[in-house]
Parts: sequence; structure tokens; C-alpha cells
Amino acid sequence: MSTSILWEEPTGQGWTQVGELAVALVLSSAIGLEREIRQKAAGLRTYTIVGLGAALFVLVSKYGFTDVLSPGRVVVDPSRVAAQIVSGLGFIGGGVIFMRRDTVRGLTTAAALWLTAGVGAAAGAGLGLLALLTTVGYFVVAYALRPLTHWMPALRTPPVTYRIEYLDGRGLLRTVLDVCTGAGFFVASFSGTGRHDHSDSRDLEAPQGAQAPEAGRLDRTVEVVLTLHGRGNVNDLTEQLVATSGIVAVAYNRADDEFS
Repeated sequence: MSTSILWEEPTGQGWTQVGELAVALVLSSAIGLEREIRQKAAGLRTYTIVGLGAALFVLVSKYGFTDVLSPGRVVVDPSRVAAQIVSGLGFIGGGVIFMRRDTVRGLTTAAALWLTAGVGAAAGAGLGLLALLTTVGYFVVAYALRPLTHWMPALRTPPVTYRIEYLDGRGLLRTVLDVCTGAGFFVASFSGTGRHDHSDSRDLEAPQGAQAPEAGRLDRTVEVVLTLHGRGNVNDLTEQLVATSGIVAVAYNRADDEFS
């Protein structure tokens, strides 16, 4: 069999398509090289393969079935391939995201892989200018905006950790969360320290900002620790929590300070 059969497709294997693959190769390699220099989890080869593969899938979708399609009988939607590229890339992105203690690592790498697939797909679709501008935009984000990250800590408010003890069985946890969000905070982390049985609620020690329960009652309490972020007023939030019926003790601290 003659090898010329490889080139008998009426469209899709000309110099235009070769040029589109070359654009995808160069642009995805540029992104991959930057990640390789910064010694990230995915480097030059991974990014280049992702971009080149995305371009090839788009070209196959555009031209790969012209010999089996019958006019008026089969309708093809090449744009569906672009959606499948994004979905298929999920397993690669998921493989580079991991937890280290309380920090998520690899999100930027996964996002860059996703962007590189888009660059390759755009090149394969013949949108070379958009692919080029997107690559330039990536480097703007990676380098021009990088100094801003050094200024961000000064703009952030330190987290506040609350230790709250409330009466069990009254559905107060939802009330506590609503009070926190209503005061301008969001809950970054939540943990329960356990339940406590008190033979006499007068034995409860109420730390900073505490509301003591009525004497002589036999109650079971739950203690939770909330880490809050936001620009709300801590004093106002504490007053609201103390005034909430059923909360028996409230204490808070900022950053690494000790509970008072």
C-alpha cells in the first residue's frame, strides 16, 4: 500500500494546519519553560504536550471526518471537542493539587495547565492572535502582577479565633454562624472540642466576653473553635455573641495570641 494514502484527505493536512500546530507548540513551550525555570510540579514537557495535544484534538474535530460524512445526513458540531478538552484535562489538574498541612498546593499549576490547553485549542482553531495574546497575558499575570503579592499581607486583616461554649440541643450552632457572617466575617475553619456535662452551671468559668448561665441549672454544653476572616468589628461581634441566648462562654484571640 502506498504511503501516499496518508495525504489523500481533501482538507486538514496542509501547511495551514502545520502552522497552527507549530503556533501551539511554541506558545505552550513558552509557558512550560517558565514553569520549568521556577521548578514547579509540571514543567516544559508537560505543558508542551498539553498545548500540542489540545491543538491536535481541535484539528481532528475540524477535519478528521470529512471522508465519512454525507452532506445533509450527518451534522457535526466541532465545538463539542473544546468542551471535552476542558473536562479531560481535569484528571491532570487534579493530579498536581495536594494538601500540605493547612495549605493547598498546586492550584496555580493546575490553572496554568488549563490555560495552556486553551492556548493550544485556540491555535488549532486558527485563532493564532488570541492564542498569542493569551500567552502574553499569562506572563503579565506571572511576573507583572507578582510584586502585588508582597503588598497583600499589609491589606489583610489578621484572622480571629473564637472559642464559644453554648447549650447543647438548642440548634445554636446555626445561630452562631449567622451572627458571625452578619457581622462581616466568614468562617475559614471550624472544629468542635467536645461536649461537657456540668453538675451545676455555676462551676462554669467564663473567659473574656462570657455570659454566665443561670445558677442551679443542669445543662450539657458544646464547645467549638471558629477561625474567622473579615473586616468586621470584633468587639461588636463579641457583644452579639454574648447577648445570644444559650451561649454561656465566649473568648477570642487574634493570630497567635493566647486566649484571654
